[in-house]
Amino acid sequence: MEKSIYFSEEHHMLREQIARFVQEKVMPNGDLWEADGMVPRNVLKEMGDLGFFGIQYSSEYGGAEMSVLGSVVLAEELAKSTYGGFAVTALVHTDMASPHLYNAGNSDQLSEYMPDIIAGDKITAVAVTEPDAGSDVAGMKTRAVQDGDYWVLNGSKMFITNGVHGDLYFVAAKTDTSAKGSRGVTIFIVEKGTEGFSVGRKLNKMGWLSSDTAELVFEDVRIHKDYILGEVNKGFYAIMKNFQNERTVLGAQAMGEADKALELTLDYVKNRKAFGQTLWDKQAIRQRLSKLQAEVAAGKQLLYHSAWLDSLGQDCVKEVSMVKAYCGELVNRVMYECQQFHGGFGYMREAPIERMVRDARIQSIGGGATEVMLEEIAKRS
Repeated sequence: MEKSIYFSEEHHMLREQIARFVQEKVMPNGDLWEADGMVPRNVLKEMGDLGFFGIQYSSEYGGAEMSVLGSVVLAEELAKSTYGGFAVTALVHTDMASPHLYNAGNSDQLSEYMPDIIAGDKITAVAVTEPDAGSDVAGMKTRAVQDGDYWVLNGSKMFITNGVHGDLYFVAAKTDTSAKGSRGVTIFIVEKGTEGFSVGRKLNKMGWLSSDTAELVFEDVRIHKDYILGEVNKGFYAIMKNFQNERTVLGAQAMGEADKALELTLDYVKNRKAFGQTLWDKQAIRQRLSKLQAEVAAGKQLLYHSAWLDSLGQDCVKEVSMVKAYCGELVNRVMYECQQFHGGFGYMREAPIERMVRDARIQSIGGGATEVMLEEIAKRS
């Protein structure tokens, strides 16, 4: 397996273990999961048993205590399954939702939930996005009002990954309506089954079909003060703290998808014959694919370097924003070209590239749209 200055032998062993799991457990079953609209819980439990859900977490709770580079390995290899919905189901749990608890939770909250999260016994979701407040957290309308030792939560959330079948939700709500912009937000720990909390509807998406996505509804949901995550009115800072990890992992997922798409396409064009030659014998085709390989290699180096900076505790907001913007756009260009070279077969539902094209489209939208990322870069230029 290809070596890199950014990865240790431990990372390479992890990569091989995940690749083996993907080949044995995911590839034979992914179509069924797409049809069902979810990844079975026993599969997620097995991933927990294998240690995939605790890569960056403390050994006190069953974690491996690796840096974000370990999560990059996880994201790349899960993405190579060609089932983006499966990959993001796991990655939201490991790197977009549960880090909120790990980073901001008190000792009681960590002891109560982290072992089950790492073991895959409780699957997590983070509920920030609303119908009118996606990348604009300041536009949040969900409210929580204090009532003695409880907070009463009302509102709705939209596009929540793991929203239908999750167990534990980290829900952002405005708790100080007089605060301007993104201030005055608090995060609450809400368990499935809490009175007043329901799934409004399961959402049908263009891609990521094996990922369950939901609208969540909160109607007078009473949350005890012990289940406030972090400080009251400081939730936006907690959300911001995990943005870099989340966007790095999404960039890694994008590059894993691009890598696999090129692998599939190279195999196809080297075997597909047209006009007496393989497609690979056509200079224009092999040069276009070679250029894409170079661009993906460049994207991976940007990703790895950014993750390495993060692992050292460096300020890397600019670099991570570059990763999210560049990789999210690049994977879509790769998919467009790869589908083109598959010809009519690439338009058929039986072709992995057809699914991968649909799955990749969200990469320039979710987790921080390209336009938002470019503004983050501009602020620091």
